[in-house]
Parts: sequence; C-alpha cells; structure tokens
Amino acid sequence: KDAFPNEKFDYMLSNPPYGVDWKKVKDEVEGEARRLGFKGRFGPGLPRISDGQTLFLLHLISKMHPKGSNETSRIAIVLNGSPLFSGGAGSGESEIRRFVLENDLLEAIVALPTEMFYNTGIATYIWVLSNNKEARRKGKVQLVNATEFFGKMRRSLGNKRREFRAEDIARIATEYGNFQETEYSKVFPTTEFGYRTIVVER
Repeated sequence: KDAFPNEKFDYMLSNPPYGVDWKKVKDEVEGEARRLGFKGRFGPGLPRISDGQTLFLLHLISKMHPKGSNETSRIAIVLNGSPLFSGGAGSGESEIRRFVLENDLLEAIVALPTEMFYNTGIATYIWVLSNNKEARRKGKVQLVNATEFFGKMRRSLGNKRREFRAEDIARIATEYGNFQETEYSKVFPTTEFGYRTIVVER
C-alpha cells in the first residue's frame, strides 16, 4: 500500500528485507502494474515472486521529483546481490535494471563487507540514485569496493561481526565523492551494463 500516494521526497533511505516473497500482495501489485503502467510504481517490470527487493526500489523511484524539475531527489537503498544479477534479458528484474540505467538514475553501487547485519552474513550493496546527476556523472555508473573497509566488533551481534568505523565511512565517502578510477573505485558508461540474449539454432 502506498501510504503517500501524492508525495515526492528529496531524500530516501531504505533497507528492505532480502529475498522476501510477495505472493500475499501479488494480485494488488500486478493489478496496479496493469492498471497504471508507467503512471504507477511498477511500470518498468515485476521481479520473481520469490524476491521482492526491486519492488521497494521501484516504490522509491516513484517518489522522486520528476527529472528536469528544479527539485532533486536522492535514494540510498541496501540490497543483496540478487537484484544485480538475477533474471535474464527481458525478465522483470532485467527490465527494471534497464529502466534505471536508461533513465540515468544510478550514480553508484557500493559493495559492503560481509557480516554487517545481525540477521545475515551475506554480501550486500548500497545503490545510490539521483534524478539530477552532476555533469561529470551523467551517463556513468561508479562501482565502489568497500568490502575491506571495516572494524571487527568486540562482541558479535547474531551474524553481525563487523562495523564501519569513522575512518571507513570517511574513506567510502571520499572514494565516492572524488569519482575517480582508483584501486577501490571504477567508473563505467551505463551502456556497459546492457546485454541481449540471442538464441542460436543449429
């Protein structure tokens, strides 16, 4: 349910559940996608029933100010690796990635250390999105490898054994802010992430 149907926001932060299935809300979500298309939240596509992370991403994108307006919106959302890779060309996940890239919304993806969350030890990533990129970032995506930036906790909290120290946060912010090719930062044109599946028959 969209609790803010007519609202747009400047800043949005989200840490949705990983790998959650959306079978219980399937009819409502698919109904909205059919009824509203790109005027609603789910126009670009729908992910597999078994993993609804990208539904949260689309919900946030729908709350951004329109591109080209004077108001800017920024999103930071923590996702696991599934939205990066799952689904072949033409699948719901792939079409969502395509929408994000072709509309030049994705600024950066930051790979986090494992064991950062108390309920899981898996690899996670922060996606940073903007509706008003700086000129130097237009048409490009920055990948930041922050997997080695952490301190060990004295005492574990479930699966959480690592945490960011102040110097780790500053280092990530510096790599992101400098927007340069380094050992931990790579910059690619958005077109590098596109692909097609071609069937070759004998």
